[in-house]
Amino acid sequence: MNIVIKPATFAFALFLTACAPEPAPLVTVETVATLPTPHSNNAVAVVPGDSIAPGEGGAVFYSFNGLEPGKTYEDVTSRAFACAIPAATCKEIAGPPVAEGRLASTAVFLHDRIFLFGGYSVTEDGTEVSTPEVFAFNPATEDYQRRADMPAPVDDAVAFSYASRYIYLVSGWHDDGNVSLVQVFDTWEDKWFRATDYPGAPVFGHSGGAAGGKFVIADGVAVIGKDENGRRQFGGADEAWLGEIDESDPAVIHWKKLPSHGAAPLYRMAAIGEAEKNRILFYGGGDNPYNYDGIGYDGAPSKASDLLFAFDLESETWISVGRSGRGSMDHRGLMRWNGAYWTLGGMNENREVTGDLVRIRLSGD
Repeated sequence: MNIVIKPATFAFALFLTACAPEPAPLVTVETVATLPTPHSNNAVAVVPGDSIAPGEGGAVFYSFNGLEPGKTYEDVTSRAFACAIPAATCKEIAGPPVAEGRLASTAVFLHDRIFLFGGYSVTEDGTEVSTPEVFAFNPATEDYQRRADMPAPVDDAVAFSYASRYIYLVSGWHDDGNVSLVQVFDTWEDKWFRATDYPGAPVFGHSGGAAGGKFVIADGVAVIGKDENGRRQFGGADEAWLGEIDESDPAVIHWKKLPSHGAAPLYRMAAIGEAEKNRILFYGGGDNPYNYDGIGYDGAPSKASDLLFAFDLESETWISVGRSGRGSMDHRGLMRWNGAYWTLGGMNENREVTGDLVRIRLSGD
């Protein structure tokens, strides 16, 4: 049974969830399949089997781009994989047609295509470049069609679809700094337009999802100042915002600042919007912001969270869902299929890159 708590008492409730014995587990976790090569910070999407081959059933989980276990610039790839359920088999497929590997790309399944957005490349000297490419991947033929480039290339952004037509990219990193942009891709017209800017501190590695015309953005990493040498310092952004898209104009977003969810700010959580539950669900994430190897900007290792919590859009309260008992971080999205939640890849409690396709079930679902 879920516990509904007022935002001000959420942190205390999380403490109780961690320490008090429970009569029955709220969450069950199972590894269902494993990628041929582990990947983290990878774009993910799930496609129902009937969308690929009518009458086939099941589902296929996809991974694009990301970081392999060595966690250096040489381990940034553009490889792609497909994991079929219920067969529980994973295979490598052709990756996006780009010249170099990518981190922090974002994928959204809409209509019968997976739309794959940007990411960033890394060179030997540490130079990072945000990439503008947008591809529409056809799961039935496993080929990629180039679509209109992002006007401002961003990576580590939050992406979600709206009205079965538009895909929104909220904030993120652009080459050498965070941006407040909300860029919207019209999948019907293959065009971009700007929506109302994100009003919070510009962030990357934040998380969020949408249910209908409402969405929530939480946490991530912001610039918090400069050191004595003038170099920027990065830290967790303890912010959450509710956005509501204007029904008469998809370029207009009405923003409302929300209370913090009560836990410490988390980085690269897996998140998803659920219209049927009228909520946005968050899972995992790292407690200390890092670039891509799991070691914080301050030199301390990031610890993976196992928390699941949600924002209820009707009551506008944070909800403690439970703990998975399995810390997980460095995600680009949470997937929902067949009554369960799924992650593919990421980093575990030891900051090891994993290739696990993980099924998470909640009591009552």
